[in-house]
Amino acid sequence: MSPRSDHQVRPQSPHPLEGTARPVPSAQSGDDRLAFWAEQAAQLDWDTEWTEVLDWTDAPYARWFTGGKLNVAYNCVDRHVAAGHGDQVAFHWEGEPGDTRTITYAELRREVCRTANALLSLGLRAGDRVAIQLPMIPEAVFAMLACARLGLPHSVVFGGFSPAALQSRIEDAEARLLITSDGQYRRGRAEPMKANTDEATSATPGVEHVLVVRRTGTEVPWTEGRDLWWHELVDAQSDRHAPETFDAEHPLFILYTSGTTGRPKGILHTSGGYLTQAAYTHRTVFDLDPDTDVYWCTADIGWITGHSYIVYGPLANRTTSVLYEGTPSTPSEGRHFEIIEKYGVSVYYTAPTLIRTFMKWGEDIPARYDLSSIRVLGSVGEPINPEAWRWYREHIGAGRAPVVDTWWQTETGAVMIAPLPDSSAFKPGSAQTSLPGISAKVVDDQGREVGKGESGYLVLDQPWPSMLRGVWGDDERYRETYWSRFAAQDHYFAGDGARYDDDGDIWLLGRVDDVMNVSGHRISTSEVESALVSHPAVAEAAVVGAADATTGQAIVAFVILRAGAGDEVATQALREHVAQEIGPIAKPRQIMVVPELPKTRSGKIMRRLLRDVAENRKVGDVTTLSDVSVMERIHTGLADASRQGD
Repeated sequence: MSPRSDHQVRPQSPHPLEGTARPVPSAQSGDDRLAFWAEQAAQLDWDTEWTEVLDWTDAPYARWFTGGKLNVAYNCVDRHVAAGHGDQVAFHWEGEPGDTRTITYAELRREVCRTANALLSLGLRAGDRVAIQLPMIPEAVFAMLACARLGLPHSVVFGGFSPAALQSRIEDAEARLLITSDGQYRRGRAEPMKANTDEATSATPGVEHVLVVRRTGTEVPWTEGRDLWWHELVDAQSDRHAPETFDAEHPLFILYTSGTTGRPKGILHTSGGYLTQAAYTHRTVFDLDPDTDVYWCTADIGWITGHSYIVYGPLANRTTSVLYEGTPSTPSEGRHFEIIEKYGVSVYYTAPTLIRTFMKWGEDIPARYDLSSIRVLGSVGEPINPEAWRWYREHIGAGRAPVVDTWWQTETGAVMIAPLPDSSAFKPGSAQTSLPGISAKVVDDQGREVGKGESGYLVLDQPWPSMLRGVWGDDERYRETYWSRFAAQDHYFAGDGARYDDDGDIWLLGRVDDVMNVSGHRISTSEVESALVSHPAVAEAAVVGAADATTGQAIVAFVILRAGAGDEVATQALREHVAQEIGPIAKPRQIMVVPELPKTRSGKIMRRLLRDVAENRKVGDVTTLSDVSVMERIHTGLADASRQGD
């Protein structure tokens, strides 16, 4: 990592949360940790109190809040209305074409009740699975909460996934109902969705009904007796429904990991523990005040970030949120900043990929808008490089807002490692320390904790409430994937590499399979990417390790230049810059200037495709890319590029 990476930034302290005690210190004994989580669970409304905080006798399967019963949707909606907050805005919704909707908690309760009654009318009962593939529209939230209200585990599938990906997820979960829409808006165009879901359901006879939201108004194929319009079925229902309570371990949702090859892996989360940690981390990490804050998480509901930090965590905390349907560049590159200004967003949570995109577009764009309402910034999805962290704080946070860099996974369910907003010092690029109640360590191959300044594998050595409860229908896969590597120590292996700095703070190095071995030296792809982006001409970079007959692996980098930098930036100069930042061993074999990087619609860089290109293999499945032509341009450019080297 660049020597500059450990630079500390002292933030302006955010306002204290009135009436809320700060969390206890993170260094806790086992009994203290369980007492801490019991205190957090007590923030929810339980119909039946638990008899035991944690049952770990069947490890690695945890049972949290044993015997406790609650209703997740009641905790997210009804209790706030009952407490007199029905007129508070739950969501400011912005459609991509410019249509808007303001949804109060009272209206949210009515819509969720109507949706729940509609699902009951279709014969669904607790335990049945429901698949949901919808754009970022309010009905997606209504559907998720209605499922939670009825004890129907939902499987939300990202709207950009192919029919084959949707089909495999429907089949694995054995869903009885699919909820979708006629179409969705993407970059100013109405694109089909129902036609794609029809292709998926043509081979899934277990789907008894397809409930269709009219969004774009386009004509859609229709199967009489199976397909139903949302506005005809749901709108006709009563807006009253008495929620049933469910066991704390009742399945809440299955969320499939976003791999595009092999059998999908359904991550199972249950009710009580998941909601406890989602709510706790949301209010703590963002120092949330439900009476004054306007919060915006820019993720898609199809990913775990959308589940935990758009729906369940914020609503459990009575948050006023922004929900946006479209892309950040439609109709202009200032769309996000326009929305922040319009609603007075005070907490903004987004991905490093989007931050680097903003950097590429130029600092003059956010400068056109009043972003003074922002007081806390968050980062999620991948390690954020120090340069992007600083740019984010300076140009979006006015140089004063704290940046909380969060590490967690689909499997963990909620944030695990992050600095708190009132931290005395931040380190750009570091998630720093485990949250109170969480225990994470960096260990070596034998499972021994490494020392300060050393790198290793990130593990979680104590169970946590929102942890996955297995892989749906595949006990062996769960044990093998997450618990086999450090089985003797009973540690959960996160799959990520990490290092301690000299202060003992944690720096994430990315996936272990993204660690390159160059002439016997282990070098993280994120480390090289960070060095490249620290050059003033580079907006974004992706690095992969390619097979090399001499060094075992060689470093190949793909870079996007900042606006105005020009293609005259010599790749040799960038190679030397990396050597100066990290060392000569990290100097890329090849650097290619590209207009874009291959990304999914959620903004994640698909490095495996770049690795295919770098090793001259046939490029794998590109169906989840937002722009499939990107790979053609990259492949052509790389094939024509001459080998770079000293």
